[in-house]
Amino acid sequence: MPEHRPQDPASRPDVEAGFEHLRAGPDPVIAALVSRIGPLDRTRRRRGRPKDAYGALVRSIVGQQLSTKAARTIYERLTALFGGRTPSPAEVLAAGEADLRAAGLSGRKAEYLRELARHAESGELDLGSLHLLTDEEVADRLVAVRGLGRWTADMFLMFHLDRPDVLPVGDLGIRRAAQKAYSLSEMPSPGELRGLSHPWRPHRTLACIYLWESLDAPPEDGPGG
Repeated sequence: MPEHRPQDPASRPDVEAGFEHLRAGPDPVIAALVSRIGPLDRTRRRRGRPKDAYGALVRSIVGQQLSTKAARTIYERLTALFGGRTPSPAEVLAAGEADLRAAGLSGRKAEYLRELARHAESGELDLGSLHLLTDEEVADRLVAVRGLGRWTADMFLMFHLDRPDVLPVGDLGIRRAAQKAYSLSEMPSPGELRGLSHPWRPHRTLACIYLWESLDAPPEDGPGG
């Protein structure tokens, strides 16, 4: 797997180039989907994700195994407990389990948030240095924390570190969107999704964002289509 390292801010993913690559590329399915949805601004590409590293991981833990809508609702309830912002590691550790459960978190996710908070508070997980690492190095650091799996690492790479060529093969939304877009009889396996994604390189992150968007977009013959 290529080791994608970040460069300076001026060389962040060229979203316009990515849009043109997907719209005019060799995959007619993704080209049609991208053309129908059109360009996405920064807000839509972030899909409600916090800007800070710790907040991004908190949001991903909340969103594990949930639909986008359910994850957003629970995250908003959680932040409402802390004045509308992501709680700091110290605040998570000081919060009672009843408070976290009241926001809609399961007992397991509440413990995962505490585990992340402990690693961040102690410095064992140095969030400030992750941008210096390759995609695989970032994933290795994150999955060493209980409760942070490869899906969470992929979300962090995509939405916080802006890595341009991430394919979260474990994401059910992506697999469901691919099944719908490609008229498949069932959701593609991780291996099949990798095969489908070859023409999207090196902009698989943006392609996945369009696939997520397609789940919410009206059908081509529907209102606004």
